[in-house]
Amino acid sequence: MQKYYEEEFKKKIVRLHLEEGRTIKSLAEEYSVSKAAISIWIKAYREECQTNHELKEEYDYMKENLRLRKELEELKKENQFLKKAAAFFAREID
Repeated sequence: MQKYYEEEFKKKIVRLHLEEGRTIKSLAEEYSVSKAAISIWIKAYREECQTNHELKEEYDYMKENLRLRKELEELKKENQFLKKAAAFFAREID
């Protein structure tokens, strides 16, 4: 038996994957959707972006947003490390 999903629901799942970097597995578990269905929706969205200029811009925006989120997270980790290193060396000097 095939289950029907609204277009808005599909778009939401695709956005969570592309924009926030959520894994297909985590989305499948959280929303009780098969991994295959999510993969198909993502593939269909990417294919549609090839012909629809507005969707292509939205897709590029989501990819850039994800890249910036990852970069921000990495910089936060580096900043935390540097703070700990500075505190360590400050104790050594005293």
